[in-house]
Amino acid sequence: MKIHSSRRFRKNFLTGLLFVISAAAAILFILPTVFTITNSFMTEKEITANYGAMIESASADKKTYISEELNLKFIPDSVSTAQYLSVLFKSPDYLLKFWNSVILVVPITVFQVLLATVTAYGFSRYRGRVREIIFFIYIILMLMPYQVTLVPNYLVSDFLGILGSKWAIILPGIFSPFSVYLLTKVMRRIPKAYFEAARLDGAGEIQIFTHICLPLCRSSMLSVGLLVFIDYWNMVEQPLILLESEDQYPLSVFLSQINSGDVGLAFAVAVVYMIPALLLFLYGEEYLVEGITYAGGVKG
Repeated sequence: MKIHSSRRFRKNFLTGLLFVISAAAAILFILPTVFTITNSFMTEKEITANYGAMIESASADKKTYISEELNLKFIPDSVSTAQYLSVLFKSPDYLLKFWNSVILVVPITVFQVLLATVTAYGFSRYRGRVREIIFFIYIILMLMPYQVTLVPNYLVSDFLGILGSKWAIILPGIFSPFSVYLLTKVMRRIPKAYFEAARLDGAGEIQIFTHICLPLCRSSMLSVGLLVFIDYWNMVEQPLILLESEDQYPLSVFLSQINSGDVGLAFAVAVVYMIPALLLFLYGEEYLVEGITYAGGVKG
């Protein structure tokens, strides 16, 4: 009886300890988001008073040691919506950059997932030496950081005559190997018995693809689309290198080039910028977990 009670106590203690650690980690990770939202309602004067030393050091040509203590505040002394009024109504340039982000990211996400679904079906259904070599090349390209492939993308875009236009970003994004790799792994886990049964019923490849693969991979497609959207929503290097006009830049570039006079405004812009990604995550959280856990909807 005592042994059983001792084991139960240890189990409850470990469960409680893991809960405390997980809660602490969750609070730690969410603090920057809460900090950004609350500080977006501060006045410019209060922001300067709290973080003036840090702002001056960050904007200076030569970085200096900050001897003053920073006053990190989560609750503003007085609530102000002046920054949001500037972003949404008084400064159309920020909304223009926001829609530039939408115009760039949405086509990349939609067409990358669609193209990857068809390609992954071919990789998963047909085996052969040539297929294995091509898939291995996809893996190598996926493992390379984008900075490595940026120069080839620049040269190819210049050769095609699309350098400086949105197509220089959209086309490489559509043909990214990331989604192909993930969806291929998912489709390979679909039992072959499903395809054989469909073959016996007289189904062709198109019917097998549309009536078996797509329904079973729906969660994985949505989860991959969510990851692709967040990845390209935060891109900075591609627009700076492949676009010529600042009028074509997405809002993510502005957030990476904050100067000392725009910090209060940048908080508000950051909040507006995170809303689409946050809403998509909240909507697709169930699909994201399901796509990873069940590997395409086929429960083990």
